[in-house]
Amino acid sequence: MPVRGGQCNARPGLVSVREAGASPIGYYFAMRDRPLKFAAVLQALKEHYGPPDPLPTHDPFELILLENVAYLAPPARRRDAFAMLRRQVGLSPADILAASPAALQRVTAHGIMKARFADKLRACARIALEVLGADFHSVIHGPLPKAKKALRRFPGIGEPGADKILLFAGAQNLLAPDSNALRVLARLGLIAEDKSYARMYASSRELGAKPALKIAAMQEAHLLLQTHGQTLCKRNAPLCGACPLATRCPHRLYSR
Repeated sequence: MPVRGGQCNARPGLVSVREAGASPIGYYFAMRDRPLKFAAVLQALKEHYGPPDPLPTHDPFELILLENVAYLAPPARRRDAFAMLRRQVGLSPADILAASPAALQRVTAHGIMKARFADKLRACARIALEVLGADFHSVIHGPLPKAKKALRRFPGIGEPGADKILLFAGAQNLLAPDSNALRVLARLGLIAEDKSYARMYASSRELGAKPALKIAAMQEAHLLLQTHGQTLCKRNAPLCGACPLATRCPHRLYSR
């Protein structure tokens, strides 16, 4: 069951304020030697939010399009844009290149800078055809360094984006958190907060490697952490009162 009213069940890695002691100092000393477990966090989030909706595709090129289809749009609006692209244009590189600028901009208008991101969709299609060609899928499912190098040729795909595409394409089984998920992991004390985004990201990859989750479970973990960071564990004014991990969160304790 999710954490509610200062209580939680006896799942390993979770504990209630009542169990730890009423005072913040008592809570700190009770928690210091009982670090929060990654698996317990994922289970609590899944019980709170339910199983996350899977991404609308696992095809690596289509995942690249999904990353570029609606800039700074919320997840639901991005999915709507992707569905519109599939329905009105098509998702192959040839479909994208054959589409008119107006058709692509109707899709990318789900986000901001619609003309610029319509051009990025075209750039993605050109790279897929001219640079990688028919070998694209075999490259993505081949050696990891080569796959990541190929993905980073595409607009808007840095190392985290490449890792995410490889995860959801089923080509690697490592956590690829976005900034929302990294914030959640740091606030819960599962990774150290650091001024260096790269160091925090590397720590999250090490964390994700420890449970040896199956690919489907790792994909689910990515989506649950992202959802939590977007809905409750926001950068500003997090909604701690509704959080299923509130009684176990160091950030909430220290921010009182």
